[in-house]
Amino acid sequence: MDILRISNVTGLMILALFITTFLPWDFYGHNARASENESTPAGEVVVLLHGLARGKGSMKPLEKSLSCQGFEVVNIGYPSRKFSIEELAKNVSDQLDALSVWNAPKVHFVTHSMGGIVVRAMFAQSHPKNLGRVVMLCPPNQGSEVVDQLGGNPLFAALNGPAGRQLGTGPDSLPNRLGPVDYEVGVLAGTLSINPLFSKWLIGADDGKVAVERAKVDGMADFMVLPYSHTFFMKKGRVKARVVSFLRTGQFAPGE
Repeated sequence: MDILRISNVTGLMILALFITTFLPWDFYGHNARASENESTPAGEVVVLLHGLARGKGSMKPLEKSLSCQGFEVVNIGYPSRKFSIEELAKNVSDQLDALSVWNAPKVHFVTHSMGGIVVRAMFAQSHPKNLGRVVMLCPPNQGSEVVDQLGGNPLFAALNGPAGRQLGTGPDSLPNRLGPVDYEVGVLAGTLSINPLFSKWLIGADDGKVAVERAKVDGMADFMVLPYSHTFFMKKGRVKARVVSFLRTGQFAPGE
């Protein structure tokens, strides 16, 4: 009976931690500020892709910010908990085709967490000539030790689906099989954790879900760390400003 009680308590703790870190709370924060001399070329589209167990509502702060900066924004929702990453990449690709997104002169992407892996899966073999720049926020580009620890747990599987279990750190995990990127990618990683249990499993600085070093991907054009947590990263003003700077220049602007 004592063992059963301990097991139940452990399960509830894990459930609470996942609920705390995955709920799509949408606090807007401050919009990115642009210089009066900066402008966005007409017709450029930015596609937003949310992360695992989230929805497109979690990307609303970025949608609002980028729209104010002159980009045409397409905020895509996809069933992240129901299918494998390969199937999700096909789902997103089909949505983009249906929306005629690729008719734009340039199509950029801004992704959060697993959304970056979906983009890498989409363009693993080839990419359109008008693919622009890609900004990945807190991506598990080399997997996450959290999945190594919990991937076999039934509760984890129920909350995160097939795609979540593909995000381990082993050489055969999907992120590590996708290879380097051959298009312009900027990666922003976080260093603030609000999840001490997960951080115990992560190596080095982390955002509570992904270690900073595991956010990197071979071939990336720029990399920067900011002192924010995984779940709320996209809501921060400094993050929004860096996103805009990379989309416009291919580099993350320094400064506050």
